Amino acid sequence: MNLNKVFLIGNLSRDVTLRNTPSGRAVADFGLATNRNWVNTNGQKQQEAEFHNIVVWGKMAELCNQYLSKGRLAFIEGRIRTRSWQDANDQKRWKTEIIAQNIQFGPRFAQSDNLQMPPSSSKESKEEEISDDLPVLEEDSGEDKVNPDDIPF
Repeated sequence: MNLNKVFLIGNLSRDVTLRNTPSGRAVADFGLATNRNWVNTNGQKQQEAEFHNIVVWGKMAELCNQYLSKGRLAFIEGRIRTRSWQDANDQKRWKTEIIAQNIQFGPRFAQSDNLQMPPSSSKESKEEEISDDLPVLEEDSGEDKVNPDDIPF
């Protein structure tokens, strides 16, 4: 038995780019950054970031374009795919991507001055969280599984 399954929780490292295939099907891509923290053998805290290329198809791509932006938290479930091609200089290139099959948007916070700011710990500037019940978007199989009217924001 083989398995190709990825689960990522991270912040968008770039805005969503939406395009359409010649047949009219929507496809979007964006970057997602994940962090790893650990303590080395000397007891020093270490941190590294990993950047992932995410590809989304169909209605889910349109919803990501509408509701996600750089900095937003997202949970991605999908599979890994590596593509290769010849560039203009006849060099072989590779790109590893995560093909999203399910996406859950992270919490959305009240906005001040059009910036998405997480709640502060101080009571004076504490923002109110808008929604805990965010939709889970599943891979497009030719029919719309997510009704935009069901989205709480």
